Amino acid sequence: MSNSPSNLISLIGNTPMVEIKQFDAGKCRLFVKLENQNPGGSIKDRIALSMIQAAEKSGALRPGGTLVEATAGNTGLALALVAVLKGYKLILVIPDKMSREKINHLRAMGAQIVMTRSDVGKGHPEYYQDLAQKIAEDTPGSYYVNQFANPANVYGHRTTTAPEIWQQLDGKVDAVVAGVGSGGTISGLSQYFAETAPHVEIVLADPEGSILAEYVDTGKLSTETGSWLVEGIGEDFLPPIADLSRVKIAYTISDKESFVTARELLKKEGIFGGSSSGTLVAAALRYCRDQSKAKNVVTFICDSGNKYLSKMYNDYWMLDQGFIEREQHGDLRDLITRLHQEGATVTIGRSDTLLTAYARMKLYDISQLPVVEGAKIVGIIDESDLLLSISKDQEGFKKSLVGDVMTNRLETVTPDVKVDQLIPIFEKGHVVLVERKGEFLGLITRIDLLNYLRRRMAAG
Repeated sequence: MSNSPSNLISLIGNTPMVEIKQFDAGKCRLFVKLENQNPGGSIKDRIALSMIQAAEKSGALRPGGTLVEATAGNTGLALALVAVLKGYKLILVIPDKMSREKINHLRAMGAQIVMTRSDVGKGHPEYYQDLAQKIAEDTPGSYYVNQFANPANVYGHRTTTAPEIWQQLDGKVDAVVAGVGSGGTISGLSQYFAETAPHVEIVLADPEGSILAEYVDTGKLSTETGSWLVEGIGEDFLPPIADLSRVKIAYTISDKESFVTARELLKKEGIFGGSSSGTLVAAALRYCRDQSKAKNVVTFICDSGNKYLSKMYNDYWMLDQGFIEREQHGDLRDLITRLHQEGATVTIGRSDTLLTAYARMKLYDISQLPVVEGAKIVGIIDESDLLLSISKDQEGFKKSLVGDVMTNRLETVTPDVKVDQLIPIFEKGHVVLVERKGEFLGLITRIDLLNYLRRRMAAG
């Protein structure tokens, strides 16, 4: 037992490497380093430990102090883990595109969360890095981690991640594919392999909308940035610690390709990776197929897919975003996200209690339930119906039945009704119930219509 790890910190690093065999990698062999096996669930555990240790050593961080950081990805979770184990407070400034799972995880670990806008650039007071710096300046006893300009970020990868790759493949490495969030990973890899094996190519995987792939290709920084849904990588500026001088090849990967690749990785290889992992694997596969001779190529599973269950691993979210395509009918069926015939519509029966209706609304975060008998819709019950009934008799939760309080005066439409005819129904505060020959097909909400119009605009 003397060699047993003493705590979670000692388990950071030394993550396993596996070969991807169920994808077309051309003449190459593609390996992924499972950084999701770190105790905090991501590659960022490495830099959180490295940056905190460096701050402690320099005296910038005192016992019981407060860490402040801006993060759009997993650095916050990694800092929260090390902060818990070392007794530090933590304030995180987070753009509003981070997944719900990550935010709930952070709050459960005791981190103070400050949400800010993801649609503003550097220099704006609500830009997440500028806001974090301001909070650190105003908080006594705080240390602004600043992963984007912290040399200990690069040091963590140069001294752990890169040598592990070299050792695990017995020095038989030809290329490594990485993304840039703060720039620590790709810079640490570049520094190590420049000294150890200069022949190893460093390849950039960049989300569509980020400016970094174009910078690698042209040497110029664009002032026009797009938006992307992949979390943790891609930037609208060049981070101070990002050294891209050894990156000669860059691949731009769309959100759709990233998410679809990650989902395929789970189905084909059993590897449950996050959104940036999909970007990296997609770029690595492109690189592999572009090669004319056999090479050993390495990339990363940066974090776990369990942080994205409400997003890229949710079929309905993917449908809403237009990343999964359904058969198109050219009528209102194309607007129904959750088709009743697929068992996707959340419904209730007239003989269910109001307590059951309430629990179902809470579970699925919805405000109304179609009341269905077989394939036919017989009514609808919403929060107002519940509230009016329960306010008269609180025992009604258990005693009253859905059929007693539901609305049976329904405004149903057939699939051939024009989209603009739905607006008057929404103006009354109702949802659209779509029915064909007595069969309930599904309902259309305001957000379903908005998603449909957005997809049509994007396609046009």
